[in-house]
Amino acid sequence: MLNHPIVEESFKIIDREVGNHNFTREEYAIARRVIHATADFDYLDLLQFRHNAIASGITGIQNQVPIVTDVTMVKQGIRSMVAKTFGNEIISAVELAKVAEPGKTRTETGLLNCWDKYPEAIYVIGNAPTALLALCDRITTTNITPTLIIGVPVGFVSVVESKQALARLNTPQILTQGRKGGSPVAAAIVNALCLLAWEDHPWN
Repeated sequence: MLNHPIVEESFKIIDREVGNHNFTREEYAIARRVIHATADFDYLDLLQFRHNAIASGITGIQNQVPIVTDVTMVKQGIRSMVAKTFGNEIISAVELAKVAEPGKTRTETGLLNCWDKYPEAIYVIGNAPTALLALCDRITTTNITPTLIIGVPVGFVSVVESKQALARLNTPQILTQGRKGGSPVAAAIVNALCLLAWEDHPWN
């Protein structure tokens, strides 16, 4: 088992409280892990899965495509599960930018550098809406589609706008509506995808 016994016990409690739902098996696995990370059942209504997002994410993880996170906290939150499953390379965008380019944040600067190197990556944005906006802008000006975008920044400035920009793209994506999200949500989604990829792999 890749989950700690306490996590499994928490899942049983969540299952009892959720009861009947309209999620697919894969969608619910992600939603349940997000609820576990946040103790917030609002995510049952806030999570959205678009353009074959889960299947694309699972295939990408199994094929060991790089995972680009906006901040180090997300990277730290997924490192253990990624290592236990398919060992994808994890790159934190903010760590690549010692200084910000003029008019940009460090995270935005680092993410655009990542795009130049890993356009096919899984992009995970849990903190920085500026990075998500920059990513969406870059996609609209190219014909390149990343494997998956997880767009769940949290906060008040540009957060809703960045998610709206993502929703307009015909790109595999998992997002949360509104202001809620954050690094724990982003990490939970990736960890759930890693488990799904492991369970669905032909060797199991």
